[in-house]
Amino acid sequence: MPREEYERLLPHLERVFLSLKQVLYEPNEPIKSVYFPIQGALSLLTLMENGEAIEAATVGNEGMVGTSLLLGTTQIPIQCLAQIPGDALRMKADVFQREVHWGCSLHTLLLRYTQTLINQMSQTAACNRLHSVEQRCCRWLLMTRDRVESDEFLLTQEFLSIMLGVRRASVSEVAATLQKAGLITYNRGKIKILDCLGLEASSCECYRVNKQELNRLLPLTTSR
Repeated sequence: MPREEYERLLPHLERVFLSLKQVLYEPNEPIKSVYFPIQGALSLLTLMENGEAIEAATVGNEGMVGTSLLLGTTQIPIQCLAQIPGDALRMKADVFQREVHWGCSLHTLLLRYTQTLINQMSQTAACNRLHSVEQRCCRWLLMTRDRVESDEFLLTQEFLSIMLGVRRASVSEVAATLQKAGLITYNRGKIKILDCLGLEASSCECYRVNKQELNRLLPLTTSR
């Protein structure tokens, strides 16, 4: 962004800490604020009537949540929560709608980011249908690593099973397999990636496709 635009928006941004599993949005409720993650990662979850949930997209320091406001709506039919705790910048929804208007640099940038989010959701839908739990788990770990910019982060098997939409036992089996292969270590809710290239080799093409699209649409992204 041009410096003058950044300085105009800066007084409206509040730095906040998002704790593990903190819910930012509930389905079909008004969006009160938008969030720009600095560290950590957020998850967009589709909730079913029977209480089950599955992740539709992951958001980190490459983007924001609350993109519906860009498209002229004030609510979304999904839940948003913090999957990895960390700081974020928060802006009130009415301020965002007033200050981030058509033609300004941030508005244009966020429209491009919204396209990457749509691409990720589409790829994730195909991935959940066509690829194995192990491949999907590797994709998720790599995408999360890129967003938190660390090889080590907190993650319970229960939470990962929700993200992937599978039984916890399936996650335990995959984690054991990846650990035995020397790709990760897992202990007391903490994941450490030991071999990123090996994890990429065990992932499906969805990780590469998502990353290529992100780099194409947002070439200055900080994601690895």
